[in-house]
Amino acid sequence: MLRTIDIVLIVIMTAAAAVTYTIKHQAENKLEEVRKLDAAIKLEEDTIDLLKADWALLTQPNRLERLVAAFASDLQLAPTPSTQLAQPEELPMLRADLPRPEGEEAPEDGIAAVIQADNINTGSVAH
Repeated sequence: MLRTIDIVLIVIMTAAAAVTYTIKHQAENKLEEVRKLDAAIKLEEDTIDLLKADWALLTQPNRLERLVAAFASDLQLAPTPSTQLAQPEELPMLRADLPRPEGEEAPEDGIAAVIQADNINTGSVAH
């Protein structure tokens, strides 16, 4: 004869088995997702390595010299004269470093500062 405690224990064991199976199944699904993500990451890393190798190949000085020689008439490239190089002191001030009129606070968004700074002559560009 089955007692009520036996029936309760059977129900509890069945519920525990069902919960255990559900958790195991969810863990297997998550493990599969992790494997897929690992494969995607590996593919992206390989792609990045390949692109870096391509860039190194394309920017080799010998190759660029050959291209410049081959397309010299089309490109009409010339070395930059040293008089065209600027020193950091000769560059215009940063917009963030521009003096503000007294009583005016810094705008919360940078858009207003850009609009105000666009109307300021720094004297570094000939008009």
